[in-house]
Amino acid sequence: MGSIAEDLPLLATKLHITNNKNTHQPTPAPPPPAAPSVGFAVTAVKKELVAAVLPVQEHWLPLSNLDLLLPPVDVGVFFCYSDGGGDAAAAVLKKGLAQALVSYYAFAGELVMSSGGEPELLCNNRGVEFCEAYADVALRELDLYNPDDSVEGKLVPTKNGGVLAVQVTKLRCGGLVVGCSFDHRIADAYSFNMFLVSWAESAQSRPITTLPSFRRSLLNPRRPLSHNSATLDDMYIPVSSLPPPPPPSSSSSVLVSRIYHVSSDSLLNLQSLANTNTTNNNRFSKLESFCAHLWQLVARSTLGNDDDDVVSKMGIVVDGRSRLGPKMGSYFGNVLSIPYGGKRVGELAASSLGHVAGGVHEFLGRGASRDHFLGLIDWVEAHRPDHAVSKIYSAGNADGPAFVVSSGRGMPVGRADFGFGLPVFGSYHFPWGGAAGYVMPMPSPKGNGDWVVYMHLFEEQLELIEREAAAVFRPFAWEYVIV
Repeated sequence: MGSIAEDLPLLATKLHITNNKNTHQPTPAPPPPAAPSVGFAVTAVKKELVAAVLPVQEHWLPLSNLDLLLPPVDVGVFFCYSDGGGDAAAAVLKKGLAQALVSYYAFAGELVMSSGGEPELLCNNRGVEFCEAYADVALRELDLYNPDDSVEGKLVPTKNGGVLAVQVTKLRCGGLVVGCSFDHRIADAYSFNMFLVSWAESAQSRPITTLPSFRRSLLNPRRPLSHNSATLDDMYIPVSSLPPPPPPSSSSSVLVSRIYHVSSDSLLNLQSLANTNTTNNNRFSKLESFCAHLWQLVARSTLGNDDDDVVSKMGIVVDGRSRLGPKMGSYFGNVLSIPYGGKRVGELAASSLGHVAGGVHEFLGRGASRDHFLGLIDWVEAHRPDHAVSKIYSAGNADGPAFVVSSGRGMPVGRADFGFGLPVFGSYHFPWGGAAGYVMPMPSPKGNGDWVVYMHLFEEQLELIEREAAAVFRPFAWEYVIV
């Protein structure tokens, strides 16, 4: 069985061979980009609340047991357009938003605490914070490789109330950035993607193709409750049982955000390598192979400090809709679980990619069934009113490197046309503030199988990834998405 030291040269060779096949059209390395604009100014021009165009009868919408597993964090997402639609763009977006909120009224409400100490959604048509802004920068000058400087606090709004905030930023070149921030307790990426498509359809005066379902009874606990306490106690922890936060670290390491481009050839070669170096009959997916490769790289960033026995943990977000039946296809809310695995960093670094992918496949299987999600709903019910969170969210570099891989591969970059063309780029933005890292693969807007990968990891981890896997993780440049 090969080791990672053997795998990496083989992967580089496979990439070189693939990139020289006449039958392929690989993504070439881009030419040196124009110098990015640093410290550009963003000016708010107008702020208002956009409510549903039709009145909504005020009512309460309880959160499901799966919603209650999410901490109070906001998720950012943004789309970049080379043609900003001119002066009418903001008006078109506001009109479409007001119409979409009739069906997606949850985004126009606000979260309040019930007498029992649990969050509830008050559907009162409070409205969505809508900001029109201007940025003194051209689209191609945006350094999206480093979104901490170019996106954070500039192109994605800070939500000051309610559930959703929107910022529409006109650029000096005539381009446009549509940025959103939403409360994760109300929606997951699947739900927000449904909303984005419906908003785009409304902006073009087209009927909404997918109406959201707020049928919370689909996620009601069973009576009597039935769950595997041993398995779920290992994955989730009540907030009251969380250990105290560690003392401030003297380390200079900080979590930073980066965006990378990963070509379809790289993904296919990782998958081929994982399936070559395996001792069982599993056929690993691109995501499993990608996650295994990334897990090894993160582990390698810890080696050399006499701590090869430190355990690194990686979790992968699983959507339960397909496991819970066809009625869940349009369900609006959170239907997520985060199974994770832990391995010593020395073992991860020394193992073959296929061996690590086998471990990924094994722990993913623990959270990819109907029984798991039904049991998780019952487990939450058994612990209410105490809230709970995934254990990996509370993990961090004190125990060993830990991170979560989500899936934004359903991000609708090919459907987010508000009437002025499809976006030339789109990404989630989630520097969530925990001690664990976060990674989100998304489709390239070119629709060619390439991925855009948002990564929120420690600096030394990113430095090693760029040094040892430069052929796979290429710092984002506009030439990858705009010819």
